[in-house]
Amino acid sequence: MDLYTTVFEMIDMRSFSNLWYWIALAVAWSSASHWVLGVPYDMVLRARRLGGQAERDLEDMVRINVNRLLYIVRVSGAWGMGIACFLLTVLALSGFVYRLEFAQSLFLLGFPMSLVGLLNSATAHQIERERPSGELLRKRLMRCRTYTQMIGMASIFVTALWGMYQNLSLGVLG
Repeated sequence: MDLYTTVFEMIDMRSFSNLWYWIALAVAWSSASHWVLGVPYDMVLRARRLGGQAERDLEDMVRINVNRLLYIVRVSGAWGMGIACFLLTVLALSGFVYRLEFAQSLFLLGFPMSLVGLLNSATAHQIERERPSGELLRKRLMRCRTYTQMIGMASIFVTALWGMYQNLSLGVLG
């Protein structure tokens, strides 16, 4: 058995029947809902529970991450959006028109994550505009996390349905 065969047995290009794809999907959504604007959610909970220095640390961390995110958006936002739209279009066409399962799986992971990216950008703009602190800041972060989790649940549901359909249809045909 050569290296090429071994690698492609480990990384099966039929993504929906591969355990690694589902692990990657779970890790991606778990990370996306834990890191709200680059701030770990446990830091938000600690600030609510303890106040004081934990609250100031949260506000500083949010300020740093919001400024960083908005700098990236302002400097390369149009190019980033164009490249992301191009890549998502290529994945959608390759996956759903040309029936390439690997492209379908990447699209079903990438498209909802791009929505989370837009949500984070909008939340960062709102935080920059309002300059909230304390309870209002925590409320903004919790709302962003809740919407991220809603997008994640819908994404996992749709991906699971599509994956089951793919596995059943290939199982019947193959």
